[in-house]
Amino acid sequence: MVLTDTHTHQYYETDPVKKGEVIQRCLDNGVSRLFLPNVDSSSIAQVMDMVKTYPQNCFAMMGLHPCDVKANWEQELETIHAALQQYQVYAVGEIGIDLYWDKTFIAEQQEAFRRQIGWAKAAKLPINIHCRNAFDEVYEILKEQYDENLRGIFHCFSGTLEQANEIIDLDFKLGIGGVVTYKNAGLDKVVEQIDLKHVVLETDSPYLTPVPLRGKPNESSYLIHVAQKVADLHHTSLEAVAEITTENSKIIFGI
Repeated sequence: MVLTDTHTHQYYETDPVKKGEVIQRCLDNGVSRLFLPNVDSSSIAQVMDMVKTYPQNCFAMMGLHPCDVKANWEQELETIHAALQQYQVYAVGEIGIDLYWDKTFIAEQQEAFRRQIGWAKAAKLPINIHCRNAFDEVYEILKEQYDENLRGIFHCFSGTLEQANEIIDLDFKLGIGGVVTYKNAGLDKVVEQIDLKHVVLETDSPYLTPVPLRGKPNESSYLIHVAQKVADLHHTSLEAVAEITTENSKIIFGI
């Protein structure tokens, strides 16, 4: 069984011994493919160090997180764009719009999103989208930029069935994580109505820890709980979910 965590910040763990233990727990649970998005220029080295240490299991993404779009956003983009050209990268991300914490830089977030979509299309790479309290804003830009070269994952999807179908119609996959295990989130009612061919799995570790481990820092090995919940919702086996969602991740990332 091969499970793919399509979005994890597992590189935040900097202690090499603990990092090794996390990877071993991943392998013990069948989670052998981890895709790592940086968030800003300072996290590039952390991502690439983990990729170098575990080249068979860890794969890099590169982008500027919308929460890190500040006054110096253009300088950040220059640094990240250079890294994108320097390293083997499998997606541009995580990128998008976040209006939950602060709306000060909404115009800059939108422009940074557009520019990074342009990078991805030029390099024929997928994008990994962060969207929080900004579905309409993100969707508007996706429709504006849509063509045959635009593809990717709508990371941490937690919206309605209507929103899910709008994203699916743009040929994007829905990144499903720990929220699907939360009793009152309502995402389970949406996921059970979505064909698994449109779904990839993720943890977003160390955030959004799934039940039954909620309250602890998340890690990629916990993806097995997300996969089991999706399997239960679709009345199928854990192995079937692993196979389908990993194949979906290969379609997106090309590896």
